[in-house]
Amino acid sequence: MTPEERARRVADVMWANDAASAWLGVRIDDVGPGRAVLSMQVAAHHLNGHGICHGGFIFTLADSAFAFACNSYNLTTVAQENQITYLSPGQPDERLTATAIEVARQGRSGVYDVTVTGADGRKVALMRGLSRTIQGRHFEESADA
Repeated sequence: MTPEERARRVADVMWANDAASAWLGVRIDDVGPGRAVLSMQVAAHHLNGHGICHGGFIFTLADSAFAFACNSYNLTTVAQENQITYLSPGQPDERLTATAIEVARQGRSGVYDVTVTGADGRKVALMRGLSRTIQGRHFEESADA
């Protein structure tokens, strides 16, 4: 199994159980070793009292991209800490895209940067996620896979 195939299979297994991302309207656009791209269309139920996308939904999109990126090696990995900075509002009816990239991975710890962009390419938010690998795998694979 190639690293790309492994990442895709992990994403399929995780997606089958990810009710939160599905409910939010998220889709997986791309996934690979240490990276993931997820997006969502901003709908009326995502809007806050200012008529813009609620920051909690933007965070959830970024956190989901982070989760798919840091789990892509078929090692169960969870968030240890996340920090987000909002730069511009998500607008009604636009597609937001979260791109997660692995910055470092050493032992059981990982660092991932997530950039959320608007349909016009502007930066909506930047998130840094720190991950921690715990026991378990998403699926069984042979030692030579």
